[in-house]
Amino acid sequence: MVIGYWREIIETGLTVPSDRPLGDLTAELTTMLGSPDPEQRDGTAYPALSAWIGRGVYDDLLAGLADGMAEGLYVGLGEQGTDTVFRRSFSALALGECLARNNEHHLVSGPRVFEWGDRIATWYLRERDTRGYVEGKGWAHTMAHGADAIAILSQSPHFAANELTVLLDVLADRLLMDGTDLLLAGEPDRIAAATMQILRRNVVSLKVLEPWIARIAHGANPFAATGQRDPYHVANNAQAFLRALHLQLSLAGNPPQVRPDMILVLIEALKATNVPFLSLPNSSWSSS
Repeated sequence: MVIGYWREIIETGLTVPSDRPLGDLTAELTTMLGSPDPEQRDGTAYPALSAWIGRGVYDDLLAGLADGMAEGLYVGLGEQGTDTVFRRSFSALALGECLARNNEHHLVSGPRVFEWGDRIATWYLRERDTRGYVEGKGWAHTMAHGADAIAILSQSPHFAANELTVLLDVLADRLLMDGTDLLLAGEPDRIAAATMQILRRNVVSLKVLEPWIARIAHGANPFAATGQRDPYHVANNAQAFLRALHLQLSLAGNPPQVRPDMILVLIEALKATNVPFLSLPNSSWSSS
C-alpha cells in the first residue's frame, strides 16, 4: 500500500482510479480501515469508501461489500487494548454507509438488512474495547460508531415498531452493561442521537418508552448503588445519557411527536436520580 497513491486520489476529489480493478482497490481500503495509522484509516480508507458508496460505485456490489464490513465487526472481538479495535469500529461506520445507501435506493432485500442489523447488535453488546481517543493512533470510538450504525439502521423501511424497540433495548443494555468503562468521549451524546433517530420514526409508543427510560434511570442513580465500587462510576454512563437525551429532545430540530411527553418522563427520571442536588441550600450530606 502506497499512501502517496491514495493521497493523490483524495486530493483530486476521490474519483475512482481506472488503473486498477475496483476489487483490488476495495481490498486495499478494507485493510487500511483497520490500520492503527489514522492517516490511512480516518484520512484515507473511510473517506474513500464513504464517498464511493454514497456515489453509487458499489450499487451492484453493495450486498457483498456490506457482508465484508459485517465480518470486520468480529475481527479480534473480545480483545481489549489491541489494534484490532480499529477494524471493528470502522467496519461499523462503513456498514452504516452501506445501510444508508440501501435506505435511499432499496438495493438489498429485507432479510439481508435484518441479518446486518443482528450482526451490528451482537457486536455492539459483545465489544469490550470501549476506548475513545487512542494517543498516537486516533479514534477507536466503538461505542460512538456502533450508535451511529444503529441510528442509520433504524431508518430502514424494513424496521417497524418491534424492530425499533429491540434497537432501543440494545442501546439500554450497552449503557447499563456491568464493567463498561466511563464513556467520556461524547459517546452518551451519540447514543442519545441514535435514540432520537428511532423516536423520529414516530412508531414506538410512550407505553414502551416510559419503562425503557425507567430501566435506564434505575442504573443512573449513584445514590442507590450498593457494593464496593464507586457509585458514580457505576451510574455515570446512564446518567450522562439521560442528560444528553433531555438536551436533544428539548433543543434539536425535527422533534419526534412524542417529545412533550418524553421530556416530562425524562425530567422525572433526572429528578429521581439527582435528589441531593435539588435539595434546599445548605442541606447536610450523609456521605461523600
